[in-house]
Amino acid sequence: MSEVRFSNDTLTLVSKLIGRYPEGRQKSALLPLLHIAQSEFEGWLSVPTMDYVASLLKIQPIEVYEVASFYSMFNLKPVGRCLLEVCQTGPCWLRGSDDIVIHLEKKLGIKVGETTADGMFTLKTVECLGSCDTAPMLQCGAAYYENLTTESVDALLVKLNADGERSSYMK
Repeated sequence: MSEVRFSNDTLTLVSKLIGRYPEGRQKSALLPLLHIAQSEFEGWLSVPTMDYVASLLKIQPIEVYEVASFYSMFNLKPVGRCLLEVCQTGPCWLRGSDDIVIHLEKKLGIKVGETTADGMFTLKTVECLGSCDTAPMLQCGAAYYENLTTESVDALLVKLNADGERSSYMK
C-alpha cells in the first residue's frame, strides 16, 4: 500500500479546519477530517488512514479508532462506489423499508453488509436518517431518495450505474 497523504489542496483545507480551534483543542476537527479522509481515500478508513489523521491532529490513533468505529457514517472496510444506506428505524420500517432491503438484496445479488462483485454497490442498513415523513428512504452519499417503491429503487440503480461515480458525503 502506498503512503497515505492528502493532496496539497486537501492539506490546505485541513489546516484551515484545524486552525479554527484553540491550541490543545485540535481534536475538535476530528469528525470533519474523518469525512474528508473517507472521501479522499475511496470511501473508507483504513488503519493507516486513521493513523495519518491522528498524526495531523497530534492525538493518539486509538482516539481516532474510537470515533470512527462509533459512527455508522464511517466505513472501516472497503465499500462499493455507491453505498446504499437504507433507513430501518420505525417509521421507515412501518412504511416498507424491509421490503426495499429484500428487493435490493435480490436485485443486486448481495446481502446487507456486502458489496457487488463489480464493486459498484454496497448495501447497508442504518438508524434514523431524519426523513420520517418521506419513508421509506435511503441515502447514497449526500443524496436522499425518499418515498421509495421497488420501481423507484430499480430506476435509481439504473441512474447510479449510468453515473458510475463514487458516492460521497462531501458534496
